[in-house]
Amino acid sequence: QVQLVESGGGLVQPGGSLRLSCAAAASGSMFRVNFMGWYRQAPGKQRELVASFTGGVKTNYADSAKGRFTISRDNAKNTMSLQMNSLKPEDTAVYYCNADLWVVSAGWVNYWGQGTQVTVSS
Repeated sequence: QVQLVESGGGLVQPGGSLRLSCAAAASGSMFRVNFMGWYRQAPGKQRELVASFTGGVKTNYADSAKGRFTISRDNAKNTMSLQMNSLKPEDTAVYYCNADLWVVSAGWVNYWGQGTQVTVSS
């Protein structure tokens, strides 16, 4: 079973910080992962890009995330992270990681994590 598992969400006060993590795993199977980025979806709104990798090593951020969020990945550990600082109430949403995973039986397939809730409130 191939999956992306997210962690690190929670309740934080405005101005606070959270670090989200996304781990790729494939039980009983060799796999490869190409992390694409982080997205979020607030109630009543469409899912939107927060931060992503482009061209392999370059990063791209939504205007709302620039200067506050940092995307990173650890290829050795098959993980991707999103460091979020100076959080605002408008950052409240379910955050999803997205990646392409390769396994012998299926080739490259795009996956979404299950989502992790981030709530910014005093």
